[in-house]
Amino acid sequence: MLEKFKTFLKEHKLTILISAGVSALTVLLLIGVMVFAVWKSGSLTGLKLVLERMAGVKENAAVELDAAAKESTVVTIVEKASPAVVSIVVTKDVPIIEQYYREFNPFNDDFFKDFFGDNFLFQIPEQRQKGTEKKEVGGGSGFFVSADGYVVTNKHVVDDETAEYTVITNEGKKYPAKVLAKDSTLDVAVLKVKGDNFPYLLFGDSNNLKVGQTVIAIGNALAEFRNSVSVGIISGLFRSIVASDTTGNAERLEGVIQTDAAINPGNSGGPLLDLSGKVIGVNVAVQRGAENIGFALPARTVKNIVESVREYGEIVKPYLGVRYIQVTESVKKENNLPVDYGALISRGESKEEVAVIPGSPADKAGLRENDIILEVDGIKVDAKNPLVLLIRDKKIGQTVTLKVLSKGEEKEIKVTLEKAPKGI
Repeated sequence: MLEKFKTFLKEHKLTILISAGVSALTVLLLIGVMVFAVWKSGSLTGLKLVLERMAGVKENAAVELDAAAKESTVVTIVEKASPAVVSIVVTKDVPIIEQYYREFNPFNDDFFKDFFGDNFLFQIPEQRQKGTEKKEVGGGSGFFVSADGYVVTNKHVVDDETAEYTVITNEGKKYPAKVLAKDSTLDVAVLKVKGDNFPYLLFGDSNNLKVGQTVIAIGNALAEFRNSVSVGIISGLFRSIVASDTTGNAERLEGVIQTDAAINPGNSGGPLLDLSGKVIGVNVAVQRGAENIGFALPARTVKNIVESVREYGEIVKPYLGVRYIQVTESVKKENNLPVDYGALISRGESKEEVAVIPGSPADKAGLRENDIILEVDGIKVDAKNPLVLLIRDKKIGQTVTLKVLSKGEEKEIKVTLEKAPKGI
């Protein structure tokens, strides 16, 4: 063994000497720089500065490596996710309008005919319908959630009962789509196209998101630029917004995710992805008149809807049967309430919008207007966990325990949830 080592030293003597010399020179150079810094400054401050600069170079290098790694991750996720993201085209029969000129004689009288004759006519432009034609009238985004053709989008994208819908994949293939279900309280719809082996996306965990977390939005921007990609961060969580469409219909959405990733008209229904490539939200709305303020429905609610449609062929959801206002600090002050959280059972603006729906589980359990639901099965009702989402997480037939503040006294009420009637 010793002989082999001696032989190795003889054969690589020159290489070893050169390596040792370079290492020694490097060490001497570093020492020289440090000594010069101390001599120049007359203290250890110069040495400290050199060391700090060396550390700064390392930190900058680490930042650059992190940025490169992040960019590589985003590119990989987009490449994998894009085939599962689709454009949804809305077409319908629209009237073909043609313009023509109707002849009109204002002097249709024997007296004037003697002066002007029968050929004195005005031509009046008018319009009339000449049949119909299929025309693209709108569009949005969606994404496959199964290999057998289930697609998620927003309800407002496919809300026209007289329209036809076509799913266009990233490869340009077109599939007629059937609307299976639309949620009346959440802006979600589930479509189905015929086929197999479609690429699809998985739902992630939207319960443990963090503000500042990187997200990726993909969609059919402006219903024109298919599979446009934007990257941003989560700007806020558990937002409550009123979203309206171009026809003036409005709905209140609770617990939504706020992001600065660009979400344009046409992006509605597209996925919001985390850096593992999973869907944490469904893009739903933007704040008009502002920059980089978009919103997405959390995956937890959308996933439940998809599972319901796949199992029952419709959206089956548990139902409590109350209208309420989310209690906040401002609501507490305005209404002189004893708590700053919970769901205040309250009637709507019209007489028909009662606080507790007659015959509902809430009615049967004895809940009344102005009661405040503080907890559901021990979970505090607040902006992070609004009542509607806590109930949506339950099962039909499940009995839940509500902590309720009623006429100044706290009490527990057990309620057995039922299947929500259609339209609720």
